[in-house]
Amino acid sequence: MADTALFEAPHGIWRADTCEPLDEAWRRGDVALEAFARGSYPGVELPADALPGLKTVGFWDAPRDQVWGLDWHRNEGIEITYLATGSLGFSTGRDEWRLRGGDLTITRPWQRHRVGNPNVDACRLHWLMIDVGVRRPQQPWQWPSWIVLSEPDLARLTDLLRHCEAPVWRGGAAIGRAFRSIGDLVRSGPPDASRESRLRLAINEVLVELLSLLERQVAVLDDHLSTVMRTVEYFLAEELPAQVELDWDLATMAAHCGLGRTRFTHYVRQIVNMSPIRYLTECRLERGKSLLAESPGIGITDTAYACGFGSGQYFATVFRAHTGQTPQQFRQRMTATSDLRDRRHATRDTRPALADGRRAVSAS
Repeated sequence: MADTALFEAPHGIWRADTCEPLDEAWRRGDVALEAFARGSYPGVELPADALPGLKTVGFWDAPRDQVWGLDWHRNEGIEITYLATGSLGFSTGRDEWRLRGGDLTITRPWQRHRVGNPNVDACRLHWLMIDVGVRRPQQPWQWPSWIVLSEPDLARLTDLLRHCEAPVWRGGAAIGRAFRSIGDLVRSGPPDASRESRLRLAINEVLVELLSLLERQVAVLDDHLSTVMRTVEYFLAEELPAQVELDWDLATMAAHCGLGRTRFTHYVRQIVNMSPIRYLTECRLERGKSLLAESPGIGITDTAYACGFGSGQYFATVFRAHTGQTPQQFRQRMTATSDLRDRRHATRDTRPALADGRRAVSAS
């Protein structure tokens, strides 16, 4: 398998999804998979000069419920999937859906998402991923030259995709037919010149139908979604809290958002009313509180490292300054609270329930 592509990030921490669980399930024979792909994505390798910018296109067919799923990840391009049959769990950020046949998903490179809840159900899922040259919301989109929509239509499609980030849509019959046509082409053999031409047409048909679908269903566009402010908001809300253990400082946080330190600090203060370093500390302490409360087997020093602190002593000093307790005292208090809650639950009214669910009343 080819090396995994890296996202544009100072730490090099966000990697393109490899779909490794899908690849393994395919090799085990648990699912049928037909795909053309580049890099680390599973499928038949696309020639270097064929359909530049196309990362992967194809489908899987799972004839039964699976024991794998695609955990939280990001992609290298705009990804459109179409669930032809069955059902499938799908999550983005804090939102979860149960997709049904005919549903469509759209995710941008910065949108963290998961396929499966946590495992994949019996279903047939089609997908298409095109790299449009962006990794952050404020960057301008650059479609491959073989996308043949008229200039106004392509500009409108880009505008709709940039300014409405709803990830789940109800697809129509036309877009379903277009995806099935792509599936037939992928399944029929290697990506030779003739098949490439037909594939170009089919992918453009998907985009034409997607534009029509979005025009019908999008009510309001939000210009804020393509601003620098949106990039910083997303970083503060989604990316930083999930990666507090990394060696962040002001310069690397600003660079991650494509900004200089002064502008980044300005936006952070506007959004959370504190300095970037203070916000980073708050995120690390929140992670620490969660680990202390939920993972009693992890020592204080290991907890400190897991939160991005350089030592257990420094973690304890900062923790006490912010909470008025040592990490050990906090853990003991949380353990005592949990034990009390468990005892109360165990001593609830245990009188037998009647058939309709009411409790029997004792005679006085």
